[in-house]
This record gives sequence, C-alpha cells and structure tokens, in this order.
Amino acid sequence: MTGFFSKESNSNPAAYSAGAPLKESEFEKIRRLVYDRAGISLGSHKKDLVRTRLQKRLRVLNLGSYGDYYDYVVNHDESGSELIHMLDAISTNKTDFFRENQHFEFLRNEALPKILELKNRRNDNRLRFWSAGCSTGEEPYTLSMVLHKALANTGGWDLKILATDISTRALERAVEGVYTEEQTAGIPGNIRSEVLTPVQRSPVKVYSIADKYRRVVSFRRLNLMDPQFPFKGLFDVIFCRNVMIYFDKPTQEALVNKFYRYLQPGGYLLIGHSESLAGATTSFKYVRPTVYLKT
Repeated sequence: MTGFFSKESNSNPAAYSAGAPLKESEFEKIRRLVYDRAGISLGSHKKDLVRTRLQKRLRVLNLGSYGDYYDYVVNHDESGSELIHMLDAISTNKTDFFRENQHFEFLRNEALPKILELKNRRNDNRLRFWSAGCSTGEEPYTLSMVLHKALANTGGWDLKILATDISTRALERAVEGVYTEEQTAGIPGNIRSEVLTPVQRSPVKVYSIADKYRRVVSFRRLNLMDPQFPFKGLFDVIFCRNVMIYFDKPTQEALVNKFYRYLQPGGYLLIGHSESLAGATTSFKYVRPTVYLKT
C-alpha cells in the first residue's frame, strides 16, 4: 500500500494493537457502509460481532482503530478488494445438505412436473435454477442431486444451476466441493455412495461431490444489491433461503421484485422458513408458506 499505513511499519503511531475498542461512532459508520453496499442490516446488538470479526483485518493492515479501517475502505482502497474482505468477515455462512427438506420435496413432487409440462408445451428443453446466497455450496449441490434423480428417466433436458454469494471465502469452499463426514450428515444414506467420493486427506475423513453433480453447477460472486443482475435468460426456480433475514423490509421487498423479473412465467421463488413476504407489495402469487409463484 502506498499513501496509507504500511503493513510493514512498526513505528506508525496508529499501528494495530490487540483488542482495539469499537467506538459507537465507528460502528455506526461501518453499519451504514455494510447496509449501503450489501443491504445487510446490522442491529446495535451486532456491535461485538463486528468488532471481533474485523479485528483480523485491522491486524493484517496494521491499523490502529476501526475508524482508520473505515477510512481505508472508503477512501484509500481503490481496488475495492478490502470491501470484499470486510463483507466476507461480516457475513454468516451457515447451511446444510437437504436443509429445510420440505422445499426439495415440493420441487420434486409438485413444482417440477408443472415446469416440465410448460417446457414441453413451449418446446424448450432448458432448465435453469438459481441458488441465491449459496454459501459454501450445500444448497446447489443438493439441488443437483434432487434434479438428477427426478429427471433420470425423462432425458433430453439441458440442466444448469447458478449458485451465487457475496462471500468469496464461502465460494472458494463451494467450488472445492469437499466436505467432512459431519458436514455431509444430511445426505440420505441410500444415495451417499453415488453422490460422494471419498478423498484421502489426513487426519479428517472428507468427501468430494461426484463430478456428475458438480458439472451442472456454476459458482459466481454476486451482490444481491446490484441494480441489475448480469443474466441473459430467465430462471425456472430461484432459491433464496435464509438470506433476507439480514435485510430490512424495504430491502426485502425491492429484492423480491427483482427476483420476479428474472423468473419465467410459471416459475417459483422459495424463501427460508423463518422468512415471509407478508406486508410486501409484490406480483407473486402465494402458494404455501415460503413458496411463491410467478403466474
């Protein structure tokens, strides 16, 4: 870095010291920045979380305060890479294989047959799914497993799953597609040998997602707060589960209406079981709790 605090400098009076306090004014600036850039609403109870998660970044950059860190992100980091590091640190990545399995049952038994019927009428063999907020990859890989099973005897379908997240750290793990025994516990026993490949990685036993199920999944970094998404086509189903809990109501409503524009007529939006569109003004038709249809 030039023109700012050097990592190598130990003489800098503002150099990092362990346990730097996070002042209320600094927290407010960081909170506003996170909201403006990523839509994430950090309540006052998140102050300690912000302090502890950003400590490492202060240490890496040799900065003496969170105010210095904010100044660096906003005024001195021309590449924008530190903002990505900051959002990586702030964001929470918690997911599991077959999490909230009712959604996958609904997809397999109700939504997919209707989508396939529409596709056949349109003479369209493309199936496009989007896992928005894919975290470390368990959701899109689960989607791949479910869809491969459901489509096994139908043939001729061009299946692609887009998986996006704002966290580069989570995406790196998702692309690797390697998980521990504990992390794969949600995968049913009758398909484990088919979908998982054991990997020798001492001392922990790990598994890689089999190539067949990886091949249809593409991972990309995407900020859901971008005004427009860089997609040419429309999706048949969008999964955005347990993401909007971090957004306030106006941000949720704006995002849901963007999703509507990127869905095929007859397509579905699935949200997390702790989320609701109650009170939001949208064109979606309510199907059942957490499931919405573009008519």
